[in-house]
Amino acid sequence: MKRNDPITKIMNAEVITAHHGDPVSKARKLRQEHDVHHLPVVSGTKLVGLVSWSDILRVSFGDAFGTDERAEAVTLDHSMTLEELMTPNPDSIGTHGTVREAAEILASGKFHALPVVNGEELVGMVTTTDLIRYLRDLF
Repeated sequence: MKRNDPITKIMNAEVITAHHGDPVSKARKLRQEHDVHHLPVVSGTKLVGLVSWSDILRVSFGDAFGTDERAEAVTLDHSMTLEELMTPNPDSIGTHGTVREAAEILASGKFHALPVVNGEELVGMVTTTDLIRYLRDLF
């Protein structure tokens, strides 16, 4: 592995985000429409949290039992907020970070995605899949 390759080399700069104050059902819908497993939560451009598909599944029963999607959305939105569901202040990496540093953070196993920030502004995401593709291309 090239220890000093910048994280910006493998990050995805087109990030699907949920916004502070969005209902949980909107995060769920974004996840389904864009087939992503992690949604950064932003306030303006500032990263404030991260919601994983596992977080959403933990509070969603409709996917398992085939209940009416609208009824489940109403139930979700009245029982919890996105801020209660998300992991606040998630681990992140700055734009000057390296691929190796990202791998070390992701190896902790908290999430399989790592927001990339410039100061407090979300500018990209790196996933474990991105790291695997990077390694594949090296060999």
